[in-house]
Amino acid sequence: MSHTPHEIADDFPEFAEKIHELKINNTHFARLMEEYHDLNRKIHRAETNVEPLEELYEGEIRKKRADLKDQIYHVLRGGA
Repeated sequence: MSHTPHEIADDFPEFAEKIHELKINNTHFARLMEEYHDLNRKIHRAETNVEPLEELYEGEIRKKRADLKDQIYHVLRGGA
C-alpha cells in the first residue's frame, strides 16, 4: 500500500489549468475538491499512523474518496 497522498492534480495533470479555473469559478466543483482533499488527508494520516482509524470506517471513507474522484473527473471531462 502506498503512503503517498492521491492528489487530484497529480492524478489528472492534463487538467491542471481547468482544475484551477473551476476551483475559482464553480462552487460545486470547489466543494467537491475540498471534500476530496479533506478525506484524502484523513486517509493519508491513517496510512502513516499519525491518526489511525477503525478499519471499517477507513474503508468507508476510501469508497467516498473514490466516488468524489469520479465526480471530479466527470466535471473535468465537461459534465455538469
